[in-house]
Amino acid sequence: MTKDSTNKKRRVHFNPDNVDIVVEEGANLLEAAIAAGVHVNASCGGAGVCGTCKILIETGQVESTRTEKLSEEEYERGLRQACQSRIITDLTVYVPVESRLEKAILSREGKKVSEALVTGWRFKPPLSKLFVELPPPTLEDNTGDLSRLLRGLRQRYNLHNISADFGVVKKLAKVLRDGHWKVTVTTLITAVKPRTKEWRRPRVINIEPGDTREKHYSLAFDIGTTTICGQLLDLNQGKVIAESIDYNGQISYGEDVITRIAYCQKRGGLKKLQQAVVTTINGIIRELVTQSQVNVEYIGHIMLAGNTTMTQILLGLDPKYIRLAPYIPVANFFPPVRADSLGIKVGKQVYLFTFPSVASYVGGDIVSGIVGAGVHQRKNLTLFIDVGTNGEIVVGNSDWMVTASCSAGPAFEGGGIKHGMIATDGAIEEFNINPPNFEPEISTIGGAKPKGICGSGLINTVAGLLEVGVISQNGKFNTDLPTKRIREGTSGYEYVLSWAAETQTGKDIVITEVDIDNLIRAKAAMYAGCQTLVKSVGTTCSNLEQVIIAGAFGSHINVEKCITIGFLPDIPRNRFTFIGNGSLLGARLTSFSRDLLDDARRVANMMTNFELSENVDFTNNYVAALFLPHTNSGEFPSVSKALAKLPKSKPKRRISV
Repeated sequence: MTKDSTNKKRRVHFNPDNVDIVVEEGANLLEAAIAAGVHVNASCGGAGVCGTCKILIETGQVESTRTEKLSEEEYERGLRQACQSRIITDLTVYVPVESRLEKAILSREGKKVSEALVTGWRFKPPLSKLFVELPPPTLEDNTGDLSRLLRGLRQRYNLHNISADFGVVKKLAKVLRDGHWKVTVTTLITAVKPRTKEWRRPRVINIEPGDTREKHYSLAFDIGTTTICGQLLDLNQGKVIAESIDYNGQISYGEDVITRIAYCQKRGGLKKLQQAVVTTINGIIRELVTQSQVNVEYIGHIMLAGNTTMTQILLGLDPKYIRLAPYIPVANFFPPVRADSLGIKVGKQVYLFTFPSVASYVGGDIVSGIVGAGVHQRKNLTLFIDVGTNGEIVVGNSDWMVTASCSAGPAFEGGGIKHGMIATDGAIEEFNINPPNFEPEISTIGGAKPKGICGSGLINTVAGLLEVGVISQNGKFNTDLPTKRIREGTSGYEYVLSWAAETQTGKDIVITEVDIDNLIRAKAAMYAGCQTLVKSVGTTCSNLEQVIIAGAFGSHINVEKCITIGFLPDIPRNRFTFIGNGSLLGARLTSFSRDLLDDARRVANMMTNFELSENVDFTNNYVAALFLPHTNSGEFPSVSKALAKLPKSKPKRRISV
């Protein structure tokens, strides 16, 4: 390509979004899609190794070579990997259904959740609005405006040692006079002093003419790797008045934190990812104020919970050392930061608070969930588990807590699975099988034709196949069964979940032995993490008195099926509780209560983190858990009893690809 050719402009039209963008010739097609606001699945962040960003070239040409992720037939049909394609002419491209991200799933119902787990907290938000009427200055009383205001607050509300932001001082004279010396002051208290129970002195962050106390709002956010959830809170009534959710804009650069950390090391990568998450946050704020008809100027502060990587990227801090031994974050406790300095479109007076983290892979979202679930308030032995794009677990009670992050891999989000996908419309979620003929009964999210299988669907499918003997406890298919559903595919034996004529993609949707192996490894990591933590405190999983399941994925799993495959401990089912989005729950409650805001710091300090990658016990437990449900039948007595009733079969032992 000549130097001059790079100055040529090329138009790219994306279907079915009906979106156009003009880029320079030679531009990367995936990056062009991102710039146009068109989402193309790219699990690996554009490294070319996942094959999820397939697009169809309808007209025009790209510079691209076929990789192992594209079959010869697909390449001949015009399919290309967007991340490996350079634009050399004007283009019309079509994003196939399996490469698109649907939004309908974001509002679907999950398990019934229990939010009233944390108790005894007072409704006393850290953000307060105070109305004060001041005597106008005279020749006899010519005290300065700021001193007059602080004196009035001291006399009216008994507030001492109060400070004021310089932004308040800059507009103070005009506001006092516009309000005829009747003004509303917004004060903020961040937390108690360490090792004392004295609250830090309040600071005046805003002043408005007149009495605006009835317009008193805050924002709570959960910044997830996959999705971002936001709530608009009425701080007078202590309730949610609007809620919105969207996919994290960073998802176009990779589906997991490791991929995004790697992307941050590219030139301009950190800035792109920071802008992507801020753009999503701003979109959610627009939706919240539109729903509630609240003017954005009356939003006073933001409470935000996210994992360590998401928090650092939002703050514009390089997450490079999070993934390098000894795995150190920039900080565990960040001071409040002005939200507008990050590009968040709220008033200049708004401070953003982030939950403290424990370690590189146990972040503020887990601390927030623990506070919201009230684990720190009770004596009973509790397992808290949050399964998203990564898996974090906490074991403990009001006296102590141990925690760890389990590198379970992407299987629970549909990653690494031949026909895996995140939980969107058309994803196979429910699975049952008819034992006489081994025919499946499936249902999909949204009731649409199937186009893949999501994480919860993968669990249900593997459990269902195990329960009727289609697969053995080592995850291998029983090829002697009288069904055409079991066949040999390109990567070993597989089971056909849905024939091509029944799907959106026009292809058979299958689950393979490689897929099952990937799920076994993922569930083994999570269960081994739990075993390792409970052993570290001298007990066993059977002694757990409560299991709290948090996270979007956790809201849609079937506990019985999870126990069947050895993902969750085999204990009485009434000990399991769902809290939904624990991260958002904690962010909301700390917006309502200074007590809980203080608890968040205390919880983070009391957690002891285990690095499982260096733990011998974890390695041994992991190897033992590479079986359905476990090599030790005593760990899963109810499952072992049910499986013992199955007819004995002898599937051939095969090495997974």
